[in-house]
Amino acid sequence: MNEADALEVVRNALWTVIIASGPAVVAAMAIGVVIALFQALTQVQEVTLTFVPKILAVIFVVTVAAPFIGEQVFAFTQQVYSRIETGFTR
Repeated sequence: MNEADALEVVRNALWTVIIASGPAVVAAMAIGVVIALFQALTQVQEVTLTFVPKILAVIFVVTVAAPFIGEQVFAFTQQVYSRIETGFTR
């Protein structure tokens, strides 16, 4: 294993994390924007108002997207194990 192989594995790991966490992050951002608009329109500046809806949305999205997330992590794991098995040859 040389530097290029290590960098490729790290790059693939980071990309897998970005793809797998994407649905939860997008849901949290969307709920955050909606709540921020609600707070701006009604001038209700309650700090705790944002937490519960975001948590519920993230839990729901992770539950729904669990097969997709598992598939992404499984594909990365298979790729790493196959590279270990072949000695990191292309």
